[in-house]
Amino acid sequence: MREMDAVQQRRMARAFGYVAMALVILLISLPLVWVFFTAFKEKGDIYSRPTTWWPPRWNPSNFSEGTSRVPFWRALRNSAIITFSVAGAKFVLGTLAAFGLVFLRFPGKTFVFLTIIAALMVPNQITLISNYVLVSEWNWRNTFPGIIVPLAGVAFGTFLMRNHFLSLPTEVIEAARMDGAGPFRLLFRVVLPMSGPTMVAFGVIAVVDAWNEYVWPYVMSDGDEVAPIPITLTYLQNNDGVTNWGPVMAVVLLAMIPMLVIFLVLQRNMIKGLTSGAVKG
Repeated sequence: MREMDAVQQRRMARAFGYVAMALVILLISLPLVWVFFTAFKEKGDIYSRPTTWWPPRWNPSNFSEGTSRVPFWRALRNSAIITFSVAGAKFVLGTLAAFGLVFLRFPGKTFVFLTIIAALMVPNQITLISNYVLVSEWNWRNTFPGIIVPLAGVAFGTFLMRNHFLSLPTEVIEAARMDGAGPFRLLFRVVLPMSGPTMVAFGVIAVVDAWNEYVWPYVMSDGDEVAPIPITLTYLQNNDGVTNWGPVMAVVLLAMIPMLVIFLVLQRNMIKGLTSGAVKG
């Protein structure tokens, strides 16, 4: 009787898990499906009542209209420069900072780590004005350095990599030190080769976060010379009349493709990296 009850409980738990997963997939997929169908609708069909999901008339010209009304390809280049510069800086600084916190001895290590944790709790909007004043004094407005440097914070990446480094086998680290490995040799020959999935997870998170950044590039961009895609999308909205959302959603779809490809290619390593420090640390 107890075995039957246990089997029934497992089945109920599994069914509940499937229902919850289906709800999550539904909540995530519905907006994406709406964006996809809207990208192929004509303007009159978008504002029709009652609203229809399936386009009555498919209009693929929204893609050419969206990319021609705004400097889309320049914005794509700007996004690539900003994204990979910011992600690269975060990756290098976060990895080195985490390595120092775990494997090096220096006074005030605990205070430094607590400062990093405190930085995770400070919203970026709080530092917006101070960063703006500082960057303006350096004459970096409307430049790539003015956008990239303030975004190169590494609090989350340092926290993630530190927890992973703490989960590495201490026997391997001690053996490398006994063989005379210095800090750089320990980092590049021992620690990083064992940290592939976590580095992938860190890199993907940094890339996606930089790609979607909106507020700071908007404040720093005076025109389309350095404006990334999220800023360029706002140029498609007609403030004098009714916005034609077809070209807007078409450009949104094009902007989503690079991040979707990166995530689909690296998703397995990303999941392994995010869970690698769950046991120890």
